[in-house]
Amino acid sequence: MKHDGAAASGLHGFVAAGSRLVRTTTFRLALLYLAMFVLSVGLILGVVYRTTAGFLEQEIGETIALEVAGLQDHYHNYGLPGLVDVVRTRSAVANNNSIYLLTTAAGVILAGNLSGWPAAVPNASGWTHFKVADYGGVNDRPSTAQAVTFTLPGQFRLLVGRDMSEIDQLRTRMFRSLGWILGATALLGLGGGLLMSRGAMRRIEAINRTTRQIMSGDLSDRVPRFGGGDEMDRLAGNLNAMLDRIERLMTGMKQVTDSVAHDLRTPLTRLRSRIELALLHETEDPEVYRSVLQDTIVEADRLLATFTALLSIAEAESGAKRQDFVPVDLAEVVELAADLYEPVAEERGQRLSVDIRGKPMVHGNGQLLAQLVSNLLDNAIKYTPDGGSIMLVLDGPAPGRAACIEVADSGPGIPPEMRDKVLQRFVRLDTARASPGNGLGLSLVDAVATLHGAKLELSDNQPGLKVSLVFPPEARR
Repeated sequence: MKHDGAAASGLHGFVAAGSRLVRTTTFRLALLYLAMFVLSVGLILGVVYRTTAGFLEQEIGETIALEVAGLQDHYHNYGLPGLVDVVRTRSAVANNNSIYLLTTAAGVILAGNLSGWPAAVPNASGWTHFKVADYGGVNDRPSTAQAVTFTLPGQFRLLVGRDMSEIDQLRTRMFRSLGWILGATALLGLGGGLLMSRGAMRRIEAINRTTRQIMSGDLSDRVPRFGGGDEMDRLAGNLNAMLDRIERLMTGMKQVTDSVAHDLRTPLTRLRSRIELALLHETEDPEVYRSVLQDTIVEADRLLATFTALLSIAEAESGAKRQDFVPVDLAEVVELAADLYEPVAEERGQRLSVDIRGKPMVHGNGQLLAQLVSNLLDNAIKYTPDGGSIMLVLDGPAPGRAACIEVADSGPGIPPEMRDKVLQRFVRLDTARASPGNGLGLSLVDAVATLHGAKLELSDNQPGLKVSLVFPPEARR
């Protein structure tokens, strides 16, 4: 019983798989192409038949019609005895493929090479197709014939035809070959359709399996690629790129949630402590309350700045600002940012050099690009020691790019192994924790660069850090 159950289960699975296979689009397309191919083969064979056997039948029909007309004229000119002589003479010719039979109204044979009148019923035109072997045949060999029958004056009946055995054999072979060809075509088409559908279903099932894994929470699974470079592999590549993007966003969201909970807890705790202390130590001095309120406002501004940066990053990553893209003069953006931060650099004894080479135009959001340059200058000024130097360069179009913005400083720089990590939210180096900030500056720069299709590169300035933002040629619109 257990074996029977296993066999039944296997059979059910096989039937289910076959049912899914038949319902695939690939199998249906294969059936459609099969039907078209079978129709084309049938049409070609029909044309071949028409140009061979059909042509021969037409020629034979025309020859018989001419011979009948000649015999009718001979009957009118020489009467029945003359017709009998002609029919006997023609019937006596050796290896003759012609068939003749002349009888009276009662069926008495007067001349011809048939043993009796065929039982086949003529069509409306008087033509009939019959087996000659049943009536003696030409040289007593089994054959078929096509003939025309008509009645002469005096109720004499005349049959004139030709041996059609070779043409009939040709027709039979052609129809038999047509059947084999169509059968083989159908089998090959169905087999090919099943193989194509099986391969397509296997690859689609791999995509379905991956999507089920993703829906179950495993964001690391990816669609396998078969290495053929066809449209299915391109689809798999696009799906994997999309899944990579989703995984990065989900990971970033988790990191943001954890970081927000960790980094905002401290300033909120300080904020609450200051207010609580002010309430516990009652005093009539208004300056004490003013100082507490001022410190509270500073902490609140830091929290608002953090949330504003997070919202800007989310807005840039969502691509919502892409619909507001307009032609932007990068030279104007760089000049305004340099004018804004030059006094800040002078206060720290730093030298801010600006080198604008040309006036490149890019298609983008001017506000976000200005914030990007400002964040880069703010970081450079913040981490460059007093008396250091900062270089801001705007380069124009070149092969493979529309423009390039570079900000280089003489600060401590960033180790190569940390250059990817500092682009994440709330990531700060140990050497930078003593400086004010929330670890969102370079994250916003990276989000704005991605929104504009630009490439962000962090490299060593020896000493210091060099940040390059390269706009692609497509940015010039």
